[in-house]
Amino acid sequence: MAKQAIELTIIDKEILNSYSNLINGLACYLGSGYEIVLHSLENFEHSVINIINGEHTGRKVGAPITDLALDMLDKISNCDNDYITYFSTNKKGEPLKSTTIAIRGEKGRIIGLLCMNLYLNTSISEIISTLVPQGQLIPAQTSKENFVENSNELIESTLDSVRTKVLNDSSIAPSNKNKMIVYILDDYGIFNIKDAVIKIADILEISKNTVYMHLRNKHQSH
Repeated sequence: MAKQAIELTIIDKEILNSYSNLINGLACYLGSGYEIVLHSLENFEHSVINIINGEHTGRKVGAPITDLALDMLDKISNCDNDYITYFSTNKKGEPLKSTTIAIRGEKGRIIGLLCMNLYLNTSISEIISTLVPQGQLIPAQTSKENFVENSNELIESTLDSVRTKVLNDSSIAPSNKNKMIVYILDDYGIFNIKDAVIKIADILEISKNTVYMHLRNKHQSH
């Protein structure tokens, strides 16, 4: 049975719009070797509502849905997963590794498709350039991300990082070190974690009332 376009609700359109913002971030992360396409199933003739790196298949916003995308939609509709991965080629015959992911809206209807195509002729140097800062082979200054298993580890690792930074900053007077540590932790949102005040007070060897005082003074000054 041929697939038919569907009428989208306001919520459906908001969901698709959120995916549109998502693919912008994905494209920035993955690099130019990936074409990422967002299809709306409201209008097959102009289904592409966002596309990044469309040069790999020669498409732009407003392009129609492809026969392969419709075939993948049919396969997804008849299997247990909302995605399918496969190999294909563009109109130049160049190889692609592709994934089509169903986007569901109100009442669980499939309202759109998120398609990612990896252009397999992408050069190794171009791929490497996306893995290091500013395309440099020797990494420049990078941000450290702490991967932890529980909230206590998160508090401790964040405090350790902030304390090291503050203690090594000669522009901060010794008498203000703990206050600045509390201020920065508050900026990070650490005090939204249960019992964070008690945990931080213990590690800094100050009273929890002192932590609360620093927090009050910070919020009153803003």
